[in-house]
Amino acid sequence: MSERSDLLETLSKHRGFLRYTVRDLTDDQAAKRTTVSELCLGGLIKHVATTEERWMLFAVGGATAMESAPVLDWAAGFQMADGETLAGLLDRYDEVAGRTAELVATLDLDTSHPLPVKPWTEPGASWSVRRVLLHMIAETAQHAGHADIIREAIDGQKTMG
Repeated sequence: MSERSDLLETLSKHRGFLRYTVRDLTDDQAAKRTTVSELCLGGLIKHVATTEERWMLFAVGGATAMESAPVLDWAAGFQMADGETLAGLLDRYDEVAGRTAELVATLDLDTSHPLPVKPWTEPGASWSVRRVLLHMIAETAQHAGHADIIREAIDGQKTMG
């Protein structure tokens, strides 16, 4: 297997854990907050899709491309808006995943871009496409864990165990 395949397979595995966590939920359950935070399961799906989409813009064209995407309301990005459905959010996530796979097939994994200037980024640092993919794997895995806790609070179901 190639490095590209390994990276995409690992990302896909963690996407699968996240998707499995929201199986058989209603839209009301997917929108339910079970902790003091703004997190809900549908919001997590929306967040990981948006985050992956933006980081892949970065992988292609750097910080300028990433920041060309519409400005987001951070808190709203973790919630389901009126009219959003879990099925619709999952469909969008699938579309983003498909575009990521297409890009990874063509991009040089060693291509690097300076990170956007943000309070949470290291000043002057650059990330390669490879590093972006590793970040997406970590981000997806972390949010799959968040989702597992939220799901267990909704109906006792667990992703693992």
